[in-house]
Amino acid sequence: MGGFFGAVSKDRSVILDVFFGTDYHSHLGTNSAGLTFWDREKGFSRELHNISNTPFRTKFENDLYKFHGTCGIGCISDSDPQPILVRSQLGVYAIMTIGVINNAEELIKEIFTEDHNQFTIMSSGRVNVTELVASLINREPDFASGIKHAQACIEGSMSIIIMTDKGELIAARDALGRTPVHIGRSDDAQCVSFESFAYEKLGYHESRELGPGEIVKLTADTQEVLAAPGKDMKICAFLWSYYGYPNSDYEGVNVELMRYHNGESMAQAEMDRGTLPDVDYVAGVPDSGVPHAIGYSTRSHKTFARPFVKYTPTWPRSFMPNDQSVRNMVAKMKQLPVDRLIRGKKLLFVDDSIVRGTQLRETVEFLYESGAKEVHMRSACPPIMYSCKYLNFSRGNSDMDLLARRMIQEIEGDEGQKHIEEYADANTERGKCLLSAICKKMGFDSLGYQSLDGLLEAIGLDREKVCTYCWTGKE
Repeated sequence: MGGFFGAVSKDRSVILDVFFGTDYHSHLGTNSAGLTFWDREKGFSRELHNISNTPFRTKFENDLYKFHGTCGIGCISDSDPQPILVRSQLGVYAIMTIGVINNAEELIKEIFTEDHNQFTIMSSGRVNVTELVASLINREPDFASGIKHAQACIEGSMSIIIMTDKGELIAARDALGRTPVHIGRSDDAQCVSFESFAYEKLGYHESRELGPGEIVKLTADTQEVLAAPGKDMKICAFLWSYYGYPNSDYEGVNVELMRYHNGESMAQAEMDRGTLPDVDYVAGVPDSGVPHAIGYSTRSHKTFARPFVKYTPTWPRSFMPNDQSVRNMVAKMKQLPVDRLIRGKKLLFVDDSIVRGTQLRETVEFLYESGAKEVHMRSACPPIMYSCKYLNFSRGNSDMDLLARRMIQEIEGDEGQKHIEEYADANTERGKCLLSAICKKMGFDSLGYQSLDGLLEAIGLDREKVCTYCWTGKE
């Protein structure tokens, strides 16, 4: 995914605002990060760092003394380094993006053909996505029309933040609002943020959330709408299920409360079907599975517990090491059992989702090795059947990277891929067969998925405004 934060004031420095505001997005990106500032006298200054092995704050806190400025932007990215600095007929500006471009190669070839342009390539040989977006913007006479042109050309999604050489911020939410863009205001400044909570500790209060496709120019005390919001929205459901921090709000719906409601819905559905297992404890797979599990426990009247915890002081993220074998070892070493809550106990775990199942089997083995009598698993969302086309969640080289699709292939071969909708429904024979096959593969005593209706009901928005592509394959 990725996250961003920007701030603009009239006279005071925004260095610390942008530093801490960006740091509050560290849960959204793991690859690289950058800070860029604009000063009336000194112009632009920028620092980029790789954060795959070291947290954002540690990498950037020694850079703070180098920066000066009343306007700044920062980005946490799980893909390309950014923000980048650009010089064009629109002036010198900094730009950062969040989204996915599925037709990047086609757009690059088109730009080469028409403009005889060139791009700086990264070590992988790819063009930086944000540089490609800037190139599309630069084909138009102003930022607003350039952003609209870029978003119209892109197959995927793209939210964009620009800092101009006049010390202004231009914020653009992607055309269908798949990711959020919040505006905050204080007495002497304004800010733009992916997460709604990121600016609250910095003295800002909520001003408003941009609508789908809306473009706004911000100064310290003004908001100018450069493009009105569209009527259609497809905000990502995983913002509530997984990505979002507990105290975040999207479209007025709080993440933590949604997860409680979602867990309650799952438990109620099992109680209605008579499939609620007899267990000693209900637990959440740390961290985002925990509130779903609290809701499940509350409704089912099964005791909530934490049979294992993650040791995070030295390795806060299991994917930080570059070497896969080290990552696997770290993931294993982080799981610390609470013996008296596991040995001889029947446990039901709720996870936010089951995507590839890479570490799930190891978690189950770890629980049995620690003495668990039974391990039941519940997913707080339906089986993921399609790789995301719009953000980076569940993306891979193939849909066959997804656990549910691999199991369908094992069960029925290519014929099974014609009946994905049936397999996604636990009430059908194929759906029951999928649950049984995954249980056998992963070592669960039972498995259940939240229904799509239950998930959407927990979110509470008009379901036409929520993207469910990864479950249904429908745009």
